[in-house]
Amino acid sequence: MSRLYAVALAVLLIMLCGCDDLVPRDTSSLLIPKFTRSEIFGFLAGFGTTFAAVPDLTAMLKRRSSAGMNLRMAAIMGVFQLLWVYYGLLIASRPVIAWNVVAVVINFLSVAAYRHFARKERLERATRLERSASGSLR
Repeated sequence: MSRLYAVALAVLLIMLCGCDDLVPRDTSSLLIPKFTRSEIFGFLAGFGTTFAAVPDLTAMLKRRSSAGMNLRMAAIMGVFQLLWVYYGLLIASRPVIAWNVVAVVINFLSVAAYRHFARKERLERATRLERSASGSLR
């Protein structure tokens, strides 16, 4: 797992190096932005793809189990979502930046929930094994 953290840290450092020219020049447009048609379509498309992962997250929270989630896929998705945020910063695309930041947060919550429930399931399994082992020794 430490190799994954090292790769994620390297990607983040590379991303930060390219952010020198991202200082907003027109600060009044930050409060009242003027959206173009392509940005409106971008926000609509981003909404659909970003929240596609929410049903899996809510199902995992409802059943209180990590069953059915692939942690490796979530980690890969997280890395590429960060790359999409960086790409959005490079091309100064608000929809790409906004929806991928939201997607990173949703992905982070999914991974955190998975780790929580997987740890809980491991502890329950270990306790059951200890109980069955101590019961068979009697």
